[in-house]
Amino acid sequence: MRTALQLLLLLAVAAVPGSLFPQRPANPAVVTQYLADNPEVGPWLDRFQFFDVYSSVWFSAIYLLLFVSLIGCVIPRAAVYWKHMRSQPPITPRRLSRMPQYGTLLLPSSDVNPEVAVQDAAVLLRRRGYRVQLRDIGTASPSVAAERGYLKEAGNLLFHVSLIGVLIAVAVGGLFGYRGQKLVIEDEGFTNTEIAYDSFFPGTNFDTDWLVPFSLTLEDFDVTFDRRETNYGNPVDFTGSITVQERPGAEPRDETLRVNEPIGFGGTNVYLIGNGYAPVVTVRDGNGNIAYQGPVPALPQDPTYNSTIVIKAPDAQPDQLGFVGFFLPTAVVDENGVAFGSDPDPFNPQLNLNSYYGDLGLNDGTPRNVYQLDTTNLTQLNGRNTPDGGIVLGAYQTYDLPQGKGSITFEGLKRYVALDIIFDPGKTMALISTSLALIGLVATLCIPRRRAWVRATEDADGQTLVEYGLLARGKDHGLDKEALKIGGLLSMHWSAKFDTNQREKTGSRQ
Repeated sequence: MRTALQLLLLLAVAAVPGSLFPQRPANPAVVTQYLADNPEVGPWLDRFQFFDVYSSVWFSAIYLLLFVSLIGCVIPRAAVYWKHMRSQPPITPRRLSRMPQYGTLLLPSSDVNPEVAVQDAAVLLRRRGYRVQLRDIGTASPSVAAERGYLKEAGNLLFHVSLIGVLIAVAVGGLFGYRGQKLVIEDEGFTNTEIAYDSFFPGTNFDTDWLVPFSLTLEDFDVTFDRRETNYGNPVDFTGSITVQERPGAEPRDETLRVNEPIGFGGTNVYLIGNGYAPVVTVRDGNGNIAYQGPVPALPQDPTYNSTIVIKAPDAQPDQLGFVGFFLPTAVVDENGVAFGSDPDPFNPQLNLNSYYGDLGLNDGTPRNVYQLDTTNLTQLNGRNTPDGGIVLGAYQTYDLPQGKGSITFEGLKRYVALDIIFDPGKTMALISTSLALIGLVATLCIPRRRAWVRATEDADGQTLVEYGLLARGKDHGLDKEALKIGGLLSMHWSAKFDTNQREKTGSRQ
């Protein structure tokens, strides 16, 4: 147990770098940027797997050692518990007066002799949930030994076995599960194939043939905002209307996607984790041809959905075009001519952009972030500090770029949703294991382990002296109350018995 606790503490310490450094499975682009910003320290951290903490050799070694330690802890304790379950309560101590809780009762031996007294006590203790064993019957000082609380150790074992179950469930999920993210715009769809994901993180032994072949289409996405003065602009409800197909050729059906209400497909769950606006733009190049047309997701930066946006037109001729700026759902211009967003609903949508031309760097095979524009090899056309100023576009407006480089049109507005798609084959086992662990912990903390003994002897005056003593295994703040309860039950039982005997004697005389 000491080793298991030390490994558990070590595992917690080993998990700390996972929150201090960016993790490659969660965001590889951030890791790449960190390595570029820290050319001296970064490669050493990467060498020691600080960017893959939870799949690193050293973290996995601690995890496996904890697993082995728990098994090595549970098996011997289970054997000891099985032995205790088959054993009888301990023998009656010679001097019960030395017990933490002790009491006596004096009974007329004509009504209750010592043997009958301990038999009655055994019945009462059995009703209290004790396992009882009569001892020294037929002698001058018979007794009954009793013990209860065996489920306390069972709860302890259940807790530790459940922890092993949790570890196994986490391992199963890490080996055979997967997680992916996908951004879906209104009127567009998604098919569950690896290539369709924006980011995909499979388990170590996951096979893409296991992907459930479902597909979905986002028909409409609606956000309701609070319009009361106290909480003005706060989101109240997110509702996505989705058409789904369980598999190719299956009958489509309508589903509603909400926060914390995922849609399930054979063990794969689709969660709503984000949303935003996607302005629809048309970019024409210097030859008048359409170089790009369609919705472009904008990334929200605050509760009013003021968003950053990057537009790339690599097919533009004679020069590639790029735009970077921000989108305001409800634009308001202050006295200095600066536009800012005032409301999350699109009452006055506006695009504010800087434009560039040149080489976007998309043709050399180097991965590029679609939400960032590298201006290293680009020449700026428009901007707040340029003679032509920045591009300001309201809905359905067009702006002609300087030098005859083309134009950009704000055609309309759509919404998009960010989906988290998870397949975790170990989650059911994890739920069951954690529930059982909680039950075991409650049993361990709430069930006391107690022993009780009752001995009866006949004194010199011919009366039956009943002694009872109680002992707790460990701290038990309710032991005194249990002693009072047992003493009260014994007293009430024999008082009622005396009254019955007295009435029978009186009736016989009459």
